[in-house]
Amino acid sequence: KSKFSSKSHLIPPSVCNLLNSSTIYANNEVSLAEVDIYGFDYDYTLALYSDALNTMIYNTARDFLIEHFKYPEGIRKYDYIPNFAARGLHYDIQKGLLMKIDAFHYIQLGTVYRGLNPVPDEEVLRLYGGTHHVPLHQVSGFYGKVSHCGPKVKQFMDIFSIPEMTLLAVANDFFISNDIEYDPEHLYKDVSEAIGMVHIKGYMYKWIMQDLEKYILGGDETYAVLHRLVSHGKKLFLITNSPFSFVDKGMRYMVGKDWRDFFDVVIVQADKPHFFNDCVKPFRRLDGNGDLQWDKINSLDKGQIYKQGNLYDFLRLTGWRGSSVLYFGDHLYSDLADLMLRHGWRTGAIVPELDLETKVVNTEQYAQSLTWLQALTGLLERMQMHRDSQSREVLQDWLKEREELRLRTKNLFNPQFGSIFRTCHNPTYFSRRLCRFSDVYMASISCLLNYDLSYTFYPRRTPLQHEAPLWMDQLCTELGSQHGHKKTAH
Repeated sequence: KSKFSSKSHLIPPSVCNLLNSSTIYANNEVSLAEVDIYGFDYDYTLALYSDALNTMIYNTARDFLIEHFKYPEGIRKYDYIPNFAARGLHYDIQKGLLMKIDAFHYIQLGTVYRGLNPVPDEEVLRLYGGTHHVPLHQVSGFYGKVSHCGPKVKQFMDIFSIPEMTLLAVANDFFISNDIEYDPEHLYKDVSEAIGMVHIKGYMYKWIMQDLEKYILGGDETYAVLHRLVSHGKKLFLITNSPFSFVDKGMRYMVGKDWRDFFDVVIVQADKPHFFNDCVKPFRRLDGNGDLQWDKINSLDKGQIYKQGNLYDFLRLTGWRGSSVLYFGDHLYSDLADLMLRHGWRTGAIVPELDLETKVVNTEQYAQSLTWLQALTGLLERMQMHRDSQSREVLQDWLKEREELRLRTKNLFNPQFGSIFRTCHNPTYFSRRLCRFSDVYMASISCLLNYDLSYTFYPRRTPLQHEAPLWMDQLCTELGSQHGHKKTAH
């Protein structure tokens, strides 16, 4: 105790605490003192929505399938299943399979679903030619769009896609359980269009505008974040794909009628990701009623509303460049990828799922399972060298126990697909993209309220495989050998 007491004051209290869902996590070192300009997406960034919205999107798209696409009436009996799907899953369009893929393009066995039922591991291997690896060119392209060659695989990256995945699973389930022949490719296209109609026809905007209290969460916190940034002399801008009337109503509810005073530039109907990677569409100005004006745009002025445009004109007209800009969004491809890779902006990913995931990680059950899982893995690594029959038997027992532990820890997050960040020992495909395209990530922008605006985020130095600390292996072996003696004694 005496050895460490003199240094204890150097350790911030948060380091000793459990994971906190209001923490901002760093993939890259970011100094807020260098950030003068803060940019925001609107949906799921400034405005977080309740789960009731997913139910409405699902119900309306399901009814479109039946009424507009003439799908069987029996599909209507399937209600929305709130915790079925998770963000970042892949969907094999030709096979009609929803699955989780890791950062190395391997399917996590036990997370492959046809309709609402899991596909046995042996069948997955058979379907993918004896492997559970999906070749790189077959996975959806840079923006999550479907590739044109090989099996078509779509990745669902944004929060709005959760009702779409659920509807795909439900429709597949209906056809399979009623033994009706169908083409999964047609089904994917029709479900995709039905979900698109909910957005294009403005249903979602209408529901939210009619009942802001029911659908919008944390409005006070959004106001607090914007107020704090502006009072510290920061410039703010908003780039959203949503229309002005919708954004205006939501922002009035959260921030007040003078919300536009907070922002130096407001851009609506931006058509991201094209806004960030094309230089075709010019900016148009809207008047106070949201009507289109025809004047040429030579500057982006405070108090005005702009529509469409492109990032190249935005950079030219504002002069805002590089690491003095920090932009927040929820879609890793549409919002963040180009900004980080091509333009050197700092990026912040909004990942609301962190709330639930950190709660699970903090449970004693998870901590115990994970500790023993690591110990067991260390033991397996050593035991595999022993060839005698008793060792072989113990090895088989431990392998079985490891599988059971993996299943148990997966089910703590989501019984179908587990954590959105991990597939057993590997990061998920989503997780790898999150690290690639975001400097920092957090559950909501309100997390900014916990940090001084000159704070520097330092990523944890996580060991590379060849740097893994020796003590961890020793700890695992000691833990395991005690457990092993007990097992063999029995």
